[in-house]
Amino acid sequence: MKSKKTIIIIIVVILLVAVVGFSVNQTQKNVVAVQTANVTKHDLASLVTASGEIKPKTFVNVGANAMGRITHLFFKEGDRVKKGQTLAQLENVQPAADVAAMKATMESNQTDALAAAAALNTALAQLNSSKADAARAKLDYDRAENLYKDQLIAKADFDQKKAAYEVATAVVAQDQARVSQARAQRESAQGHIGQARASLTRASDVLSKTSYTAPFDGVITNLPVREGETVVMGIQNAPGSTLMTIADMSVITAEVRVDETDIVNVKLDQPAEVTIDALPGKTFHGVITQIGDNAIVRSSGLATSQSTTSSQEAKDFKVVVTLTDPPDNLRPGLSATAKITTGTRKDVIAIPIQALTFRDKQDLEQQNGNKGAAQNAAASGSARKDKEEIQGVFVVMKNKKAEFRKVDTGLIGITDIEVKGGLQEGEEIITGSYKVLRTLRNGTGVKVDNSVSNKEES
Repeated sequence: MKSKKTIIIIIVVILLVAVVGFSVNQTQKNVVAVQTANVTKHDLASLVTASGEIKPKTFVNVGANAMGRITHLFFKEGDRVKKGQTLAQLENVQPAADVAAMKATMESNQTDALAAAAALNTALAQLNSSKADAARAKLDYDRAENLYKDQLIAKADFDQKKAAYEVATAVVAQDQARVSQARAQRESAQGHIGQARASLTRASDVLSKTSYTAPFDGVITNLPVREGETVVMGIQNAPGSTLMTIADMSVITAEVRVDETDIVNVKLDQPAEVTIDALPGKTFHGVITQIGDNAIVRSSGLATSQSTTSSQEAKDFKVVVTLTDPPDNLRPGLSATAKITTGTRKDVIAIPIQALTFRDKQDLEQQNGNKGAAQNAAASGSARKDKEEIQGVFVVMKNKKAEFRKVDTGLIGITDIEVKGGLQEGEEIITGSYKVLRTLRNGTGVKVDNSVSNKEES
């Protein structure tokens, strides 16, 4: 009898354990394992990251202005130069000879001009003398004419005075012609001087193009030629020879390309942090000083204004960051990355970006049990193609159920996003996993398991 009772007790215990296990199993079927985080306040910054290269703000490629052989290179690559220093010299025997010949011609023309001016002065003096003689002869003629009318002198004396006056008048006309001729000769000599001066200017310009000077203080960053090489100047569709590149290294910039989706947030004078691949572990500060207006096609590197056809390819915009603390060992062309701070918020409520999700308004109403309102909304909007989506997060309530909460967002940081309304500091929100957030329904029971996220962080 005792054995029968023992067997019955064992069977009853087994049945109770089975019932309890079945109940627990059925309960756990509706519980979802999630990762969570607490809502906190902290400082938030929005960053735009872009890559590019180091460039001096001012640089110039010194190109050949004439064809000739390089006879002297006075500096080597990496040397510092001062404004006005001679950098290179081309062979200049013929241009120098042309300048000397033009100088001699101009000096000769200047001498001719002085002689013409002296001749003009002589002719003017002679003209003045002739005019004085003509005036005296005119007085004698008028007096003789009056005396002859009064029959006080003989006709021979009157004719003599008349002839003397006519001769004096002819001499004046002759001297006036000589003055005009001398003036024309002087103007011709001055014209020759102008012509010789223009030829000398041209020859001097040709000569000056055989000597190259530094346009500003800087560093020679590129020197692709050597002494003895022949350089040529550029023509219509063929570029000329480049002798060297001079860069003003006093102002250094990082020229980066910002994606078209981020350029709307970039403004002048925004701060930026620049890292340079050649100087690992160091960060340099700068500010935005220039933003390009034309989009650049990422695949070709050409501006859209240079293309005659439209393109749907990805585009970037040029942004120039001027460094405020550049080191002395920077060189143009070094690869750089700029992190531009486009906005900041102090002590604001922020949540991880991955916690933000979207749900359809009708689905939420159905999950909340408002079937009548959901059916009316579905009937009135049956022809509507676009769903009305609400952004929000899932909050873990005290009863361990997930409640969808609509939130208003603001500034977007690297990993967090500002919440302007809908959440309170200290609330626990669901941050993962992505698969769970995508399918999680309002009111679903949840089990917090942050071990997965802790392992990922470690």
